[in-house]
Formats: sequence, C-alpha cells, structure tokens
Amino acid sequence: MPLKNNITDIHKRIEDACARSGRSTDEVTLICVSKTVSPEMIKEAQSLGENVFGENRPQELRDKLPLINGAQWHLIGHLQTNKVKYVVGNAVLIHSVDSLNIAEAINNEAFKKGIIQDILLEVNISGEESKYGLTITQIPTIIKDIGSLENIRFRGFMTMAPLGAPEEEIRSIFRQAHSLFTQYKDFGADILSMGMSGDFEIAVEEGSTHIRVGSAVFKKGM
Repeated sequence: MPLKNNITDIHKRIEDACARSGRSTDEVTLICVSKTVSPEMIKEAQSLGENVFGENRPQELRDKLPLINGAQWHLIGHLQTNKVKYVVGNAVLIHSVDSLNIAEAINNEAFKKGIIQDILLEVNISGEESKYGLTITQIPTIIKDIGSLENIRFRGFMTMAPLGAPEEEIRSIFRQAHSLFTQYKDFGADILSMGMSGDFEIAVEEGSTHIRVGSAVFKKGM
C-alpha cells in the first residue's frame, strides 16, 4: 500500500522535525496537495486519516468538492479575480492573496454569500520573478488596507522557498517568514503556511504551522 506507507513516513518525519525543534506535532497541520489526484485516491487518503486537502486550481477544487464528503479544502494556488466565485465559501482558507485587488474581490464575494473568508497573504521572500507574492515591504500597507474589509479575516502568511535551493537559503527564507508571522500576531496571524515535499522538515523546524505536501503523499499511488 504505497499511499499508506507514504503517509506514515511523512508523519514520522514531521514528528522527528518537531522533536528536533522542541515543538508538538499538534502545532503542525499536514495539507495533502491533491492537484490532479483522482477523487478515489483522495478518498483512500481519507480512509487513512487524512482530511485536509489543498488544490492549486479553483475549478478543480469546485469540481472535487461535491465528490468528497467531509474534507477540508484549502486553495493554495494563484487566484485570479474571475475565479474567486469558485473558492469563497468552499475553501476554509485561501493561502495565495497577493494583492489588494484580489483581497477586495474575495471580500465582495464573501459579502454576497454572507460569510467571513479566512485568508493568508502570500509573501515572495526569495524575490524570484517567476513567483507570485508580496514583498516584505508591502506587508504593512496591505495589512492596513485589508483591515477595512469586513468579510475577510487575515490569518497569517504563506511563502515558498526556491526549488532545489541549498538548505541554508531555504532555512533563511523560512526564518524571515516566521519573523514576519511573529510580528503580526497581534493583527490576527496564527497560521504560517510554508514547506512542501522537498523542504517541509526544515519548515517545521523553523515554525511552520501548515505544510503543503503533494508528491511525497501521492507518489507511486496515483
């Protein structure tokens, strides 16, 4: 059972990373990234105890939602204003808010649906041009601006390290993100989303609360 073995292995690695950094495993949420994964495979993961899933594409989240009972969905991919309607109210958390424009679109859709939508601000700490995200210097202004939007709730930050970067660079990026997270706790920040299949152990050691793991969960089982 490759999927069972993968999930067991990941939880052991989370446990070990927590032990190394003096954290409790209760502080870390595993988001199984189910992009392109079949509903049947997601249901198998559910049967093994996983119930938190992340989608990159709004339409894929919308389409899977009615097929999977009881799952908690996160939108972790880039979101355009014309796709907001597929996500608001369906995702418990949107990780990828990277502009005031998209925050306002989410707020408007949440107002129409009569809900409060939880969001994270995506921060591009590495400065990679190929990645979305706000710069650290933009954060104070957008935090102030979204404070007036009554139908969204700021919960923290999401970031990514460059794929294949040296551990020292990854660790530095995650430490900067955690410092930002700590700085804005009084503004409601209680979630720090960082760490993927290749670097989630470093992320856990550096204070991540939510890790987004796809290929390490579903490899050889798809």
